[in-house]
Amino acid sequence: MKHLLATAAMAAAAGLIAAAATAAENGSAAADSGNGASNNKALFEIGVAGGVGWIPDYPAAAQNHVQGLALPYVIYRGQVLQSDETGIRGKLYRSRAIEFDLSFGGALRASSRDNRAREGMPDLDYLGEIGPSVRIHAYRDPDAGSVDVELPVRSAFSTDFSRIDYRGFVFAPELSYTLPNLVFQDSRWKTSIGPIFATGRLMDYFYHVDQRFALPDRPAFDAHGGYLGSRLQSSYKVPINGRLSVFAAGRVETFAGATNHDSPLFKRDVNFSIGAGLTFSLYRSDARSDVPADTVDFP
Repeated sequence: MKHLLATAAMAAAAGLIAAAATAAENGSAAADSGNGASNNKALFEIGVAGGVGWIPDYPAAAQNHVQGLALPYVIYRGQVLQSDETGIRGKLYRSRAIEFDLSFGGALRASSRDNRAREGMPDLDYLGEIGPSVRIHAYRDPDAGSVDVELPVRSAFSTDFSRIDYRGFVFAPELSYTLPNLVFQDSRWKTSIGPIFATGRLMDYFYHVDQRFALPDRPAFDAHGGYLGSRLQSSYKVPINGRLSVFAAGRVETFAGATNHDSPLFKRDVNFSIGAGLTFSLYRSDARSDVPADTVDFP
């Protein structure tokens, strides 16, 4: 959920880029048999996405906190980029078997004052990620769903909105299964699993303990790049009407065997996250998109 809410935040900002671009493509086009029919959706759309989740303060943290977020989103359906309420992607290359996209991700901030392990240390700021991704379509069926392999490599940045700091790279390969129309028409259920690897800069951001913040039970520690952990996550989105949709999400992360398991900030081998929210479309243009619907993306 932390990732879902943060991605919605990035969608609101990156949507400005998509709107200014020559074209963009909606990632929530309805599943189709691939006959090239138009998706018949509004070319431009503005709405609000919000949610609340019970999420860990950082990977392998001992504490979870309830966090919420509500932000505007922008959708522009065109040919090169796609912007929708679930995120931003750029279609750099696309065929029936493979796509080369821009991938975005992120995480919400965490207050060290509210985390026993990090008490007295700097807060963890909002985290944003951007980079290329290869998506391999292993299986496509408009009724049975889709199986994809995603291979994103993203640069990470943190910000408190007064400055931006570079935090290295993340490699998060993922095997996903998406099923449309589960129980409800036009609903979407997606589940995915995969490991996460990060460079030393991002590992330092989570697990480094500078000598000035060292305590008897929190010795100084220099983190290293490598294996961060693995995650299994699932989400379910249901449209209530033409403008309102609700969603729920859950995630299990395991950090057994992680590179920085010995850090004093590494507290748990398993983290759990749950959350729920909604999206509401406020405005839709009269102009319609002529981008063909296909079996690659589901609503």
